[in-house]
Amino acid sequence: MRVSLKGITLSSAILWGGAILSVGIIHMAVPSYGSEFLRIMSSVYPGADTAPTLGRVLLGALYGFADGAAAGALFGLLYSSLAAGQHILSK
Repeated sequence: MRVSLKGITLSSAILWGGAILSVGIIHMAVPSYGSEFLRIMSSVYPGADTAPTLGRVLLGALYGFADGAAAGALFGLLYSSLAAGQHILSK
């Protein structure tokens, strides 16, 4: 069974980018919220740090969207190839 590569790519991108966006927006209102998470993300995504500014939050969300899309696409491709291989082996 094949999964929709477009669907899983967009789903992963929206989930991961949305998670970073959500934590960043809440961090802007409550600076103690998510600061360790954002500090860790800043080590992975340059420029997206714990500064509670809209620009930094949007940059982090953009990085998260792109990273989630790449991870989702790889997951979808791997799943489809393994599912196809399993089907051949079961005959």
